[in-house]
Amino acid sequence: MTETNEFDAVLLVSFGGPEGPDEVMPFLENVARGRNIPRQRLEEVAEHYQAFGGLSPINAQCRNLIAAIESELADRGKQMKVYWGNRNWRPFLAGTMSQMADDGVKRAVALVTSAFSCYSGCRQYREDIERARQEVGEDRAPVFAKLRVFYNHPGFVEAMRDNVHEALKRWPAERRDGVRVVFTAHSIPTSMAKTSRYEAQLYESSRLVAEPFGANAWELVYQSRSGPPRVPWLEPDVCDHLERLHAAGVNDVVLAPIGFISDHMEVVFDLDTEARRLCEGLGMTMVRAATVGTAPVFVKGLADLIEERVANEAEAGSCERPALGCHGPSHDVCPVDCCLPPQRPAGRVGASHPRAARGA
Repeated sequence: MTETNEFDAVLLVSFGGPEGPDEVMPFLENVARGRNIPRQRLEEVAEHYQAFGGLSPINAQCRNLIAAIESELADRGKQMKVYWGNRNWRPFLAGTMSQMADDGVKRAVALVTSAFSCYSGCRQYREDIERARQEVGEDRAPVFAKLRVFYNHPGFVEAMRDNVHEALKRWPAERRDGVRVVFTAHSIPTSMAKTSRYEAQLYESSRLVAEPFGANAWELVYQSRSGPPRVPWLEPDVCDHLERLHAAGVNDVVLAPIGFISDHMEVVFDLDTEARRLCEGLGMTMVRAATVGTAPVFVKGLADLIEERVANEAEAGSCERPALGCHGPSHDVCPVDCCLPPQRPAGRVGASHPRAARGA
């Protein structure tokens, strides 16, 4: 790749989460702003965080990922500081951008902690970045180039394969062919899914991860849905699916949260707490595969993507763009009609799906 000094930093863009009991409700109020969610609903969600000391694990995971990326880039001779800004809690994007401007950063690569395309996982983060730039001042704020979604990038797929393999090793070799691998991802409204390639990307990523384990049956299911029951969201729900598997005689299951890159609240509550409790009640053996986190192969893949984006900006797209499977690499710049926001239902948000974790 041709070296370029055009980009001098990386911005890790994430969802955010509370770091103590007193921060839980203010954080949730930020998440819910403009959505007419009743206070009672927020208090229910708050209980999930309070059960973990009011601390979202996503923050420590972001810090660990930042350190790992900076180390990998330094090993490649690239001294690029990695900054961190969130949508819903400190450090907020605008504050981080202001600090970047004070530090003299002019152009930066934006790495969003989502491997898949949909409004809430891609386009909305682009909007968040632009909104923060407006707040800081366009003449002062850095310019950003977002990394493409990496659901089929070798670094992501190989890291997830390793994690599923490690989970399958918890069973004796003679039992592994009977283990069902169930990939999970955050459910979204079907109206949002129709404006993106979210479902297709999740299915392709799951297929690629499962490919080396050909004897093991696998499915893709969803978790963490919220909102009124009258609004359709992607299904099946993970707990409903586990009950069906049990009824069909399946007793051994790996839950692989492919839709999440780290073990944040919706993983530790929905899967490690709620789904595990269900499996124990049904007498099923459930092992939860790790998320990619800071796995070395994943971090190397992110560094490759950063180098790719920098080189393609400098060389007008001449850099190789690796991708596994049949879909090819995703675009760097979203088309105008990609991942449009869904229509919000009128009126107040009612009771959610009975299994919804309703966390973040």
